[in-house]
Amino acid sequence: MNDFVIVTDSCCDLPGDFARELELEVLPLSVRLNEKDFFNDLDGKEIGFHDFYEQLRNEAVCTTSGVNVEAFKTKMESILQSGKDILCIQFSSALSNTFNSAYVAAQELAPKYPERKLYTIDSLCASLGQGLLIYHAVQQKRSGKTIEQVRDWVEENKLKLCHWFTVDDLNHLKRGGRVSSATALIGTVLGIKPVLHVDDEGRLINVGKARGRKASLIALVDQMEETVIDPENQVIFISHGDSLEDAEWVRDEVRRRFSVKDVVINYVGPVIGTHSGPGTIALFFLGVHR
Repeated sequence: MNDFVIVTDSCCDLPGDFARELELEVLPLSVRLNEKDFFNDLDGKEIGFHDFYEQLRNEAVCTTSGVNVEAFKTKMESILQSGKDILCIQFSSALSNTFNSAYVAAQELAPKYPERKLYTIDSLCASLGQGLLIYHAVQQKRSGKTIEQVRDWVEENKLKLCHWFTVDDLNHLKRGGRVSSATALIGTVLGIKPVLHVDDEGRLINVGKARGRKASLIALVDQMEETVIDPENQVIFISHGDSLEDAEWVRDEVRRRFSVKDVVINYVGPVIGTHSGPGTIALFFLGVHR
């Protein structure tokens, strides 16, 4: 019986309405902004996405925290008690403790519900890369696949979920230890923009650079051109750090080069946005490898 629930967290950065249409259960991570705590929910109910980025531009002090074990246990137990099984697909363990919390919660609950199936997956993905992986998992589920078949499809394909990012302000990456202070200073002065991706271990890695904003956006689509699989049948996801115009430019460039099925654009949420900053643009698709 195909009666299971897909559980994830808010670092999937899916639009709230879209996540509801996919029938997901989504637990929010948290952001602490100028000594006040907010849930990073997909609808931006506690803090609007534009407002969040405006505060970052005004040099707000911001930290983040993952979903804890008790929150996962509460959510999971309510689903298990309803007689449904659970497939958890969480934010990369290399970037957050959220997957570990889900895993611990599942291990603690499993003996109490031996008749139920409860699987956890480290997506090794971030932002709408995680969202796109989950979107595909839902399509697998809706095609009639069992929970084990969907789990196996996700495990077999997650390292084909390509993440390509660029940022507009290197200082946010500097604060997160992604680039050195010297690199941030020189890059800012010379207008150098990094080109980054999420590697096979789920880490955000700086792999190149471009001179100027437009060149960095073109570089993202160039990377897609190198590795994309069957673009005509793909839905492509793009996330942005309060930079919709640039996201739309990338969308148009993708459509100019490929006959893709559709493109979904949404914000980089506050938790990831804390570390990537305003002006982040990220492109996600399935490829032969990351």
